[in-house]
Amino acid sequence: MSLSDVSKRLLLGRKLRSTQLGETLLPKRIALPVFASDALSSVAYAPDEILLTLSLAGLAAYAYSWKIALLVAVVMLVVVASYRQNVRAYPSGGGDYEVATVNLGPNAGLTVASALLVDYVLTVAVSISSGVQNAKSVFPFIDGHEGWVAAIAALLLMALNLRGVRESGTFFAIPTYCFMVGILGMVGYGLFRILVLDQNVQAHSAQYGIEPDPRFAAFNGFLMVALLARAFSSGCAALTGVEAISNGVPAFRKPKSRNAATTLLLLGTISVTMLIGVITLANLTNLKLIDLGHSYYTLNGQRVDVLEETAIGQLARAVFYDNFRPGFYFVIAATMIILFLAANTAFNGFPVLGSILARDGYLPRQLHTRGDRLAYSNGILVLAFFAIVLILAFKADVTALIQLYVVGVFVSFTVSQLGMMRHWTRLLKTEHRPEVRGRMIRSRMINAVGLTMTGTVLVIVLLSKFAQGAYIAIIAMAVLFVIMKLIRRHYDAVAQETALVEGEDRMLPSRVRAIVLVSKLHKPTARALAFAKAARPSTLEALTVDVDPDETARLKKVWEEMGIDIPLKVVASPYREVTNPILDYVKNVRSESPRDVVTVYIPEYVVGHWWEQILHNQSALRLKGRLLFTPGVMVTSVPYLLSSSDKAERRMRRDDVPDVRRSLHR
Repeated sequence: MSLSDVSKRLLLGRKLRSTQLGETLLPKRIALPVFASDALSSVAYAPDEILLTLSLAGLAAYAYSWKIALLVAVVMLVVVASYRQNVRAYPSGGGDYEVATVNLGPNAGLTVASALLVDYVLTVAVSISSGVQNAKSVFPFIDGHEGWVAAIAALLLMALNLRGVRESGTFFAIPTYCFMVGILGMVGYGLFRILVLDQNVQAHSAQYGIEPDPRFAAFNGFLMVALLARAFSSGCAALTGVEAISNGVPAFRKPKSRNAATTLLLLGTISVTMLIGVITLANLTNLKLIDLGHSYYTLNGQRVDVLEETAIGQLARAVFYDNFRPGFYFVIAATMIILFLAANTAFNGFPVLGSILARDGYLPRQLHTRGDRLAYSNGILVLAFFAIVLILAFKADVTALIQLYVVGVFVSFTVSQLGMMRHWTRLLKTEHRPEVRGRMIRSRMINAVGLTMTGTVLVIVLLSKFAQGAYIAIIAMAVLFVIMKLIRRHYDAVAQETALVEGEDRMLPSRVRAIVLVSKLHKPTARALAFAKAARPSTLEALTVDVDPDETARLKKVWEEMGIDIPLKVVASPYREVTNPILDYVKNVRSESPRDVVTVYIPEYVVGHWWEQILHNQSALRLKGRLLFTPGVMVTSVPYLLSSSDKAERRMRRDDVPDVRRSLHR
């Protein structure tokens, strides 16, 4: 086994057969952290974004934080209830894309797909960047290097996901549950100290005032509505990730739909509880956050510079630091890790959706196939690449990235709910059993409420975030939509062009004319001549290019001395070219009789090292590439194995031999 193979096996683990796919299916206890970690982890930054936005209007606007949090919670519960209908009706894993395509047409499906693909990339970028920001509470040296730290974290997460859904899910389960225990424990203990023990628990930022952004100093009228809408749309980041469960239904154990619906209910209940708990505790401890560069901390009426901590960091310090310091470190560590791992939702959703789109011909076919570990490896690599580009471009700035966020997911929410309305309406036309009709009508009502709610939120998000950066996400969705349409058009054109029509491409050629390319007379050439002769063509000749007259003369002399019974044709090349003279000769042979087939035999070295490939076969590769574009010409490579190829062959044989010992011990 080569060094690269050893490294791959250490990184990814042993290969899995296709028949082992059932072993990778997830129980609910593992599916929750795998598919819901994004929505759960948003508790670590959604409250921050609400408070940061409200800080633009000063302390007076903070009175609306709990109302906005309640509204976000209501939207989440409605969306969860709506998606429970989706996973029951469409358990194949297509999710919003399948719902929209089946009920509203392919353009609606592509709109949803482009929105989700962009949002998955943003999920990775935002989650990891937020994790880096939280890590600064414990590791201040990260300050100024956030982008590169986040990029490295994305690479590590990519490597974990390449090992497969089940294995990475088991790894992610412990941090996700630790985060839930940490946040709920912090909220519960903090409320107990404040409400029961009547202790004065205050966040570090409670001592400061806030100087608002001059644009929002007059917090009334249209400005108030605009700012509250912007804060609400930022808080709706808590809903991202809900759709991933509908895309991941095939990864659940049977009964798949019921287990996915139960996981959705757990997700909604836990997320809402944590979000409301954090906002409530933030209000009781007088926690403040500022949007640096727009609003400022003040002390005794003067601006002060303060090392900014996240809401979770401040709350954990206020609740635990003086009474139970391990609790502080536990919450910070769990939050930091879950934010890094929250991107796992996208690493499971993006490759599955990409595979379905590739199957339908809208993305390159390579995204449809599973890798060694039965994960969609190519999709994972593509997602990691674009997420890292985004992280480095925005220097892991969560506040900047969050403006691009949410738009895509609410586009998919809204179109999906409209599709579900059409789905139930169509089924009701043919269903006559009263009990079944009752369930369908109830489901349609749930989706109708979901459509109204998500459509309203989408309008708010577009109006409040468009100028702040949401237009970038919209442009990316539009570009991706056009690219997918062009890819589908290409695949359709190729399928039409290559479709087998009765009577076409079945007639035998009149003759087969074989040409063996010769540069010098040696073993590879002799093998190519023997191979061509064994194929019994109608005519056979050898062809060499006269680049060096002396070399050509020696070749002709040796040819005659060896008594080779195949005629040697010499083509002149006054400009010492090789490729074009051969191409011209082959085309002339072909034009003499269009019904003939010309087969060109090219001797090639088979080498065992990558650097040897650079030293050999370059002319052959160029010729092959040009000849393949010539109609009626077939190219046959005749391999000659050099001694260095023996080691490579033995390595490949070892890789192909099954592990008998492992089989015996199963």
